[in-house]
Amino acid sequence: MCLGIPARIISIDRSGLVPAGVVDFGGVRREACLAYVAEEVDVGDYVVVHVGFAISKVDESEAKRTYEVLREMSLLDELDWLADAVPSAPSGNSP
Repeated sequence: MCLGIPARIISIDRSGLVPAGVVDFGGVRREACLAYVAEEVDVGDYVVVHVGFAISKVDESEAKRTYEVLREMSLLDELDWLADAVPSAPSGNSP
């Protein structure tokens, strides 16, 4: 099963060839490629992230509804593996 998870954009770096940023998955921060959504997002916006790529912008209420559904399905607890499986974002990118 493939799963896209909503995340809030914490920072954006558009200086490289490919826009990237730090996103927050409800307390877990990771780097994500923003190339597919760079023109339509800014810090504070929510995006759906799939395998490290932000694939679409989503409004905050939809992101929160998705988190609630995942919580109800007990999937958020099962996503703890994410913290070990994906390297953490550099600490300098925290607000």
